[in-house]
Amino acid sequence: MHKVIITCAVTGAIHTPSMSPYLPVTPEEIIEAAVGAAEAGASIIHLHARDPVTGKPDQSPQAFAKFLPHIKARTNAVLNLTSGGSPFMTIEERIQPSMHFAPEVASLNMGSINFALFPMLERFKDLKHDWERKHLEDSRDLIFRNTFKDIEYALAMCSANNTRFEFECYDIGHLYNLAHFADRGLVKAPFFVQSVFGILGGIGVHHEDVSHMRRTADRLFGNDYRWSVLGAGRHQMTIATLAAGMGGNVRVGLEDSLWLGKGTLAESNAQQVKQVRGIIESLGLQVATPDEARQILALKGAEHVSF
Repeated sequence: MHKVIITCAVTGAIHTPSMSPYLPVTPEEIIEAAVGAAEAGASIIHLHARDPVTGKPDQSPQAFAKFLPHIKARTNAVLNLTSGGSPFMTIEERIQPSMHFAPEVASLNMGSINFALFPMLERFKDLKHDWERKHLEDSRDLIFRNTFKDIEYALAMCSANNTRFEFECYDIGHLYNLAHFADRGLVKAPFFVQSVFGILGGIGVHHEDVSHMRRTADRLFGNDYRWSVLGAGRHQMTIATLAAGMGGNVRVGLEDSLWLGKGTLAESNAQQVKQVRGIIESLGLQVATPDEARQILALKGAEHVSF
């Protein structure tokens, strides 16, 4: 029977602390969020770090070192480190944690896009940290840079440590970018393709957008890829349900959405994992364990990471 991999992205770099009291910020909060999500059924935990006082994204290896060993000691989940970091960071800065810790999986964005967060200023007006408003407002003139040179750099820097990648594709062209690197032999199957829906600047959230992304990936990669989706904001569970019904894997977490339902903040990442697990199981599907996810994605195993 097809097993569905649930990824949980517990904090990210999009939402700011003023938006929800439940957003994990400190190392201790990130640890508890990750362990709770794993216990609820997530087999992969996608991780960012933040300044524990201000909540600002922090991509230094020192910040990740404060929680990685503790999460690994308490759960068998696959730990996936971001190389997206924050859209305002350089690729050299963003790839540092993956170079240092050699995780089983690291995210890798597959193309440059406009990455607009400023509409959130209309909904969140009471921001307690100075950096938050600037972070959102500056995205009016933000290009999230992921050039071919940047992607080549990330692949080269992680080539020796056998880290595999979660290829984040925000639009159809990103799938073609991945196919380009596959044709050059710089990435190897199975490709873990994470399709991202609902970021202003990327593909939308219509069901035809989801189908188009799936059809294109099928045509480009055939049996050589494993498909997963994430829907931003209120579209999180709708997109997850569509994808699960199409044979895909899913990602949830407070990085992607702060909500459990209309007008209801999720009080934990585990709540979202439990909700999507219920959807998956109601479709007659089974949730993959961490070791099953490792087998499906051909990962090297937790014993081969450097933390």
